[in-house]
Amino acid sequence: MEDNGKARTAVGSKDEVILHSNDTYTFLHNWLKKFPSYANRTFYIAGQTRIFQLWSLLYVPELAELIYDMNKKYPSLFINLKGFLVGNPETSDSHDWQGMVDYTWSHAIVSHATHDMIKDNCIFDSDNPWNNKCNDAVGEVLKQYLQSMHSNLHPELMPRIMGGYDPCLDGYTTSFYNRPYVQKALHASDGHSIRNWSICNNQIFREWKDFMPSVLPIYKKLIAGGLRIWVYNGDTDGRVPVLSTRYCLGALGLPTVGPWRPWYHEKQGAGWLQEHEELTFATFRGAGHDVPSFKPSSSLAFFTAFLAGVAPSSTHRIKLL
Repeated sequence: MEDNGKARTAVGSKDEVILHSNDTYTFLHNWLKKFPSYANRTFYIAGQTRIFQLWSLLYVPELAELIYDMNKKYPSLFINLKGFLVGNPETSDSHDWQGMVDYTWSHAIVSHATHDMIKDNCIFDSDNPWNNKCNDAVGEVLKQYLQSMHSNLHPELMPRIMGGYDPCLDGYTTSFYNRPYVQKALHASDGHSIRNWSICNNQIFREWKDFMPSVLPIYKKLIAGGLRIWVYNGDTDGRVPVLSTRYCLGALGLPTVGPWRPWYHEKQGAGWLQEHEELTFATFRGAGHDVPSFKPSSSLAFFTAFLAGVAPSSTHRIKLL
């Protein structure tokens, strides 16, 4: 936990990601020393991003790369890593931004004029895309996005509309982590001098100056090394939309294995799926940014398929008359 009033190195920066990966790597080895019966078991990493914690998905491929490199350098420290799974991840800054602005236009959230402003003034894959005109244009996109959200989302109706999704989940989490006994149990405070915890540290978010622009080179490296990588997106997520992820994965230029096809769970269409060599991409129908919150049952089925190394079901098993 971090004190909400103090900012460390910019979260999401390359130094922060490396620091986090090294800490996690050290933890893994200490844990395996304590529980040696698990040392030779297959190991996977999985992560699901949440709004304003998008940088957390940089840690998964970065940690996977660290384990992969250390396995080669120090065989005695071998961790039997087989692959990783990431959901709604920010992957490559230029493709992610292009996907988001295209998504807002394709879903009639922003006007033609606003989208044209982006096309005329933003070259997201350039060395310095954030000129004044591009900043203004993206600012207009975000403004219209927020207006759309505030005018269309009614929290009192969402549990019924979203099939059980609770829009107050962040509030429950904030309340839980600010309880004295919880902070004491997590060694975040002594249980008396409570530290103010919130879902997002806005100070760090605003002061984020440095970041890892793309983890696609890590994807390429680990795919070449034979690791299994699965990526998924909720198809109604507007923050890291399907378009962003498709642009990112398309940049890898991977050959496909089979056609773009639907996948099924409990006799229902759960989403769409594309298999590549060593990489699988899937969508979740009707899911937003935090897929397991929207689609817990199909998420579990998908996770089980990932561990088994078998693609999700391609048939709904319903006989048509």
